[in-house]
Amino acid sequence: MYQEIVAFVVAASGWVLESSTLATDYWKVSSNDGSVITTSTFWASLWKDCVTDSTGVSNCRDFPSMMALEDYIQACRGLMIAAVCLGFFGCVSALVGMKCTKIGGSDQSKTKTTCFAGINFVLGGLCSIAACSLYAHRITSEFFNPFIIDQKYELGAALFIGWAGGILCILGGFVLCSSITESFSKSHSQANCVYKGAPSHSHITSITRVPAQAANPRPSAANSNASRAQYFDKNAYV
Repeated sequence: MYQEIVAFVVAASGWVLESSTLATDYWKVSSNDGSVITTSTFWASLWKDCVTDSTGVSNCRDFPSMMALEDYIQACRGLMIAAVCLGFFGCVSALVGMKCTKIGGSDQSKTKTTCFAGINFVLGGLCSIAACSLYAHRITSEFFNPFIIDQKYELGAALFIGWAGGILCILGGFVLCSSITESFSKSHSQANCVYKGAPSHSHITSITRVPAQAANPRPSAANSNASRAQYFDKNAYV
């Protein structure tokens, strides 16, 4: 039971970190490499890009159209939204399926619900890691491309938060999924104990078979002669 509680806390913490990345603005930050004087800082997220001047005033601009966005931004949006949704279903299923709660039915059904929650957490963690990795790959490829002369960016804090949240979700999800194997092993051991403790009702009895005598045994020659003599003695005076 304590193992499930720790796994749920770890996975739920990862889900909170994944959810916070959607609201975090610093997915990428402008690089100061090669600049002596920096007058402004550019940074962007999945929903907008902003600039902060030397006085500390920030101006942001939302992306004008979803259809005009680059493909990798749309893919990262979809993956992060899927990660948040899967984590939500994982939290609800884990609360229902954990043994410390009083809802969820029998132990077998609660174990299946806990395993389902673990699968949701694992899938959500993979989606978060995939989204952050895709975004980071685009940033690094543009940074090291010598043919791009535009403003170059570095990895923002949101990417590291998303990676950390995905790892926590995967770890907690695997621990929750392992509860179903423990349940199967426990039920198997209980079945073996019941089988070994049951009394044996099968007894082997040995029955000594006596050879059956013939229904009409043939009389011996001595008995036949004696019976004939007795017969003639009885009829001698008739």
